[in-house]
Amino acid sequence: MVCKALPVSPFQRLLPCKNDSSLFTKITASSIIILVVYVDDILLAGDNGQEIADLKAFLDQKFRIKYLGSVHYFLGLEVSLVEGGYVVHQHKYTKDILSEFHYQDAKPVTTPPDPQNKLHIDSGDPISDPSIYRLLIGKLNFLQHTRPDISFSVQHLSQFLVSPKVPHMLVALHVLRYLANDPAQGILLSSSSNFTLNANSDSDCVACPISRRPITGYYILLGDSPVSWKSKKQPTVSLSSAEAEYRALRQVVAEVSWLLRLLADIGLSITSHVSIFVIVKLLYILPEIPFSMSAPNILKWIVIMLGMFFLLG
Repeated sequence: MVCKALPVSPFQRLLPCKNDSSLFTKITASSIIILVVYVDDILLAGDNGQEIADLKAFLDQKFRIKYLGSVHYFLGLEVSLVEGGYVVHQHKYTKDILSEFHYQDAKPVTTPPDPQNKLHIDSGDPISDPSIYRLLIGKLNFLQHTRPDISFSVQHLSQFLVSPKVPHMLVALHVLRYLANDPAQGILLSSSSNFTLNANSDSDCVACPISRRPITGYYILLGDSPVSWKSKKQPTVSLSSAEAEYRALRQVVAEVSWLLRLLADIGLSITSHVSIFVIVKLLYILPEIPFSMSAPNILKWIVIMLGMFFLLG
């Protein structure tokens, strides 16, 4: 019996990522191809032009794709090539928010809201239309993917979606004035060859005056580039500041472990030690340190794009 081998399509040679079902890779000794699929959006990168062309032809034959050229806009994120790497920002989205809430001509401020200004559920009078507040916070929440500097403020304001009051709205409008100062600000994915992974972790044991639960913040860098951050309230009340710090450390270690596996899947194995810095506050001994503003988890696509840029130069 004679068997004829069936031709293998370029797509079939791509291996699915173990840590993310929407990531596919083909890594050989001489080339690397990375493909990310999100619904009907595809991000494709590689260092072999012929294999990329074959893969695009195969996808077009099966799904009728439209090739848009080099990445400049993906999942609401704008990507700009600069001298030191790539800048990922949401300039258009920020301008749209300012225009929608009629704050494009507002007097800008250079700092976000004071993190020491603790808001309460019953502070002030209720606003006439709560849906406006909810809409604004929802839009600011998506903006955190490239603006870690507003993460703590958005996390704090998100607690009052049920019954927002006038003081809550005033702080949210302060965030808009802060964004108006530099709507094109984003994060730089550096093109340097620094592959070290560093993380910073912090927690505030009594940061939330409403639930008394600690707030965790972490910020992770790959070389000089921020790849992941979060500011979030812990699920339970801690009995001590040490317990809150350990819970925050557990969260950042879990995130670092996921990042290491994800980067290894795209051919960027990090063998050096990962440094994790923890800010410890000694009550009544050290002066009060303002809580550092971290941000919610950045889209995994930024991590993937950063790995692509490192690997492809």
